Amino acid sequence: MTHNFSAALGALLLAACVTPSQSREGGELYEEGEPSFGQAEASPVGPYEASGWLARSLPEISEAIIHGEVTSVQLTQAYLDRIAAIDRAGPSLQAIIALNPDALGQAAAADARRANGQMRSPVDGVPILLKDNIETLDPMATTAGSLALKDNITGRDSPLVASLRADGAVILGKANLSQWANFRSNFSLSGWSSVGGQVRNPHMLDRNPCGSSSGTGAALAASLAAGGVGTETNGSIICPSNVNGLVGFKPTVGLIPQAGIIPISPSQDTAGPMEKTVRGAAMLLDAMIPGEDTFSAALSPDALRGVRVGVLRAAQGTNPDITARFDAALEVLKAQGAELVDVTEYDPPEGFWPASLLVLEYEFKASLNTYLASAPSAVTVRSLSDVIAFNQANAAEELALFGQDLFEASDALGPLTDKAYKDALALVQSATREKGIDRLLVTHKVDVLVAPSGPIAPRTDPVNGDVWPEWAGAGWAPAIAGYPNLTVPMGDVHAIPVGISFMGTKNSDARILGYGFAYEQASGIRLAPGYLETAEARPEIREAMIP
Repeated sequence: MTHNFSAALGALLLAACVTPSQSREGGELYEEGEPSFGQAEASPVGPYEASGWLARSLPEISEAIIHGEVTSVQLTQAYLDRIAAIDRAGPSLQAIIALNPDALGQAAAADARRANGQMRSPVDGVPILLKDNIETLDPMATTAGSLALKDNITGRDSPLVASLRADGAVILGKANLSQWANFRSNFSLSGWSSVGGQVRNPHMLDRNPCGSSSGTGAALAASLAAGGVGTETNGSIICPSNVNGLVGFKPTVGLIPQAGIIPISPSQDTAGPMEKTVRGAAMLLDAMIPGEDTFSAALSPDALRGVRVGVLRAAQGTNPDITARFDAALEVLKAQGAELVDVTEYDPPEGFWPASLLVLEYEFKASLNTYLASAPSAVTVRSLSDVIAFNQANAAEELALFGQDLFEASDALGPLTDKAYKDALALVQSATREKGIDRLLVTHKVDVLVAPSGPIAPRTDPVNGDVWPEWAGAGWAPAIAGYPNLTVPMGDVHAIPVGISFMGTKNSDARILGYGFAYEQASGIRLAPGYLETAEARPEIREAMIP
């Protein structure tokens, strides 16, 4: 994404289809549904809003399956019908890049297990979407949104998918994304890939869905699956969750194995759950880690009682609408027994932002070369240099909207033994860990840090690329530190969602989820999309603009 590094690098890269040969059939249009929690502001009712079980969260769907109120086959077919109705047809969200031809078979197997009393876990039979940089043994390519990887059918599960499969989750398909997880150009367009096209935000269709887990965010907001898996290098779970009105959790780096995921930065990359609720995200996280069941079990509505919360005032920005929602969220925290402590200072050291980009450039070249070297024989690109050449040879498709300056800068660098890389990595990790998040927690004697999750989504601009307003939030700090970050909806501004982030130290994942859960239960905010074409569809805006 295009950002001024000196302006706190608000979303440094926000990193991280049904394929042309695959057809869709049929489709039923779903009418208005009622979310379990109220909206911060009512949106005009449109013909695309989900109803019935499709409007529910993962925990509600899981309970329905367990109690026999709906079958996995029924759910899976309903999601497939809804994808057909609104992903290419209707508002044309373009959030799905490929559908799993084995999904209904997996759902039938889950129903059979349940009938025999052999249900594996709470997510057994629950349809899940994967971001299309995550490998699965299902017959779908893992493309990272690039035609260079259209034949990357690996026939193997990444460890997180193997864990989901062992727990019985139905792999519904792959979600579109910012191509190469938004690490191709500083002038990129979030949510665009040459394989899947441009993802549209279901809350307001001309608004940026944010990168790079944009398809997962749009799909989950639009009720195209019960849960989804995104990946993040710097903002790519938090930002799309923020602008799509979802809960998104970026865990401590290393909690979820990164094998089988197309990489950017081994020091920052992680997968994470995206869902409508904190409990749903925690349940999905449990299922992504073999033998894990503690994250969802530990949630309590009383988790904020007696907790000291560090309020990152320095990161809240100056937008009065965001500030108002953030202040209201803070009042909810106080009402739940939290003690608020203002934190007004947090300035990274000189040279931080260039160093943070340099780390990603070095690690991207090394890790991508390693990944491509072991790709299936049908994949013709075997290195970053090969991908650059492929893009040049296929510029009409690959370079139509922006270039590959980050690719070229990365490819010009040396190995990870270079002193420049080691110095840059030491600088940025120290600045965000012991001199950053950990220092703030200790100095202010707080248990967690909170800030807005990001700015209000701007319009998608294929001419200028991403043009974001002043950044709000500090998600770059836990991203670079490798620490956990959770975003939970805190309201909307003219139907465009905004969230609050809960950030902590290494391995504080369970506590962070607990704080977010307690806030969510008290705030009662769940944001259903209205599928508005533009902001002018809002009566208060239309009347002001056309008196």
